[in-house]
Amino acid sequence: MEKRIYLDHGATTPVHPDVLKAMEPIFHTNFGNPSSLHTKGREARKLIDKSRKKIADFLKIKPEEIIFTGGGTESDNLAILGTARKLKKHGNHLITSNIEHPAVLNTFKHLVNEGFDITIVPVDNQGIIHVEDIKKAIRTDTILISIMYVNNEIGTIQPVEKIAELAEEYGIIFHTDAVQALGKIRIDLSKSKIHLLSSSAHKLYGPKGIGLLYMRNRGNHPILGEYIEPTVFGGGHEFGYRPSTENVPSIIGFAKAVEIADADMEIEGARQKDLRDDFIKWVIDNIPDSTLNGDPTQRLYNNINLSFKNVEGESLLMYLDGEGIEVSTGSACSSKSGEPSHVLTAIGLKPTDSNVFGSLRITLGRSTSKDNLEYTKLKLKEIVLKLRKLSPLG
Repeated sequence: MEKRIYLDHGATTPVHPDVLKAMEPIFHTNFGNPSSLHTKGREARKLIDKSRKKIADFLKIKPEEIIFTGGGTESDNLAILGTARKLKKHGNHLITSNIEHPAVLNTFKHLVNEGFDITIVPVDNQGIIHVEDIKKAIRTDTILISIMYVNNEIGTIQPVEKIAELAEEYGIIFHTDAVQALGKIRIDLSKSKIHLLSSSAHKLYGPKGIGLLYMRNRGNHPILGEYIEPTVFGGGHEFGYRPSTENVPSIIGFAKAVEIADADMEIEGARQKDLRDDFIKWVIDNIPDSTLNGDPTQRLYNNINLSFKNVEGESLLMYLDGEGIEVSTGSACSSKSGEPSHVLTAIGLKPTDSNVFGSLRITLGRSTSKDNLEYTKLKLKEIVLKLRKLSPLG
């Protein structure tokens, strides 16, 4: 098989060998149903409890404040639908932003059909949400604010802690989608006013199909009382909030992935940041009419999002793929829509602009080397110039 350079870690990551090793015995030795009362069932339950505690210690919370789900999308849905429906007697106004992941935006769109009123706040041209805009949007009937921790396309890091403090001041539940942040940014929830935080394992070298939802104080608010309810129904798994037989191997893998991230987050983050900054500077200096999307500093250390004038992004992606380089044009969850990125249009690029369709998202990872990126630089320049010659606009 030809050697390939994988630069799409924002979409998913390979399972770390140590994660796979930790999961393997669960499939044939410790395979019991954790709800069973016999020995194998009790062993499985102990493994879940141990894993829950490991992740809770990482986030500095109580183990019982973590609910395991089937992934980040389910966690977002449970947080938003569960809270909106539970607190509807207190109000029907919800707030989010215009750069959220489809798992959040489409859930809010669904709630409009249930009679909720939604305010979508804008971002600035760097992709940053301003706390003042959130404050202006708050009404007496606002019950939920949901703002992502890190944008999945342009990597901008949002002021979630300040927004969480604002929500606390007004007695509003605050949720953040931290799928891109967990394992890359130190999150100390013991010092935070965040009520709900969702994430998943496969963005930090864990398995797909497993996520978590942090529920502050087990879903109880000192004034509002219980602020979240289940959205699917069955047995009493996960403290009654997420019925379904627990995915024991993936829970074990999630905990191991968190343990690995905890050990070298700062070192690996600094390494990838140096590679990121060098790559961005080279492209801007060496490929005419190329621009960086998103804030140059207030962004995740592994995220590079570039636009190239008079170049179609999908063609660029396919040509790079032909050279063994795997990248993305945006979110993997909406890459087949054929529509311009809602994130890029939110930061001011018009759908008619020649570079809104010519964007490229490169997300670095543990396997990314300087040699990988040197090769990518040369091929990227070669392909951009080639595509411009072919373009009627070029």
